[in-house]
Amino acid sequence: MKQSRAFAFALFSLIIFSQAPSVSAAFAQRDHVTGPEADLIREAQAIDKRTDVFVRAAERRVLVLTDPQAAETKQVKKETEKWGPLPAGSRFELFSDIAKILDEAITNIDDFSNRSPSSELLPKALRKLSDACVRLVAQLEPLRATSRGAEREPLNKVIEHAETIIEAAKKLTPPSSKK
Repeated sequence: MKQSRAFAFALFSLIIFSQAPSVSAAFAQRDHVTGPEADLIREAQAIDKRTDVFVRAAERRVLVLTDPQAAETKQVKKETEKWGPLPAGSRFELFSDIAKILDEAITNIDDFSNRSPSSELLPKALRKLSDACVRLVAQLEPLRATSRGAEREPLNKVIEHAETIIEAAKKLTPPSSKK
């Protein structure tokens, strides 16, 4: 009798614990961009245009975080056909999404710089991303005071990525005035 109970308990434990990784993996599988945003990223082949998409994707998440009525604005309703509905999620998820978007933008710029280091599009893309990061930090910095627990880590990651981007852009030579 004791052996059958022990066996049943072991089997039950095995089933429960074998399911735990799939639950956490499912949570970790959240895409940091929506389907329409991913399509726009794939369509944007030029690095400066792709950077614009990353910037707008991050801005959409900041809008959700800072303006509860954002979905009702004319601009959001107008761009819904192209960009899809505003992303949904908890503050933790939205901060994590923004951090991953900035990380992906950095990776794209790094990859492009390795392939085409002398391209005129490279500094243009980095400046666009840097300008956006200045705006993002200004909007997200006040949220640090109201973020709690697990939210702080992805928010700090966003600000860290943004500061890295801003510092990298400061090292660029000034843009030339000729077109």
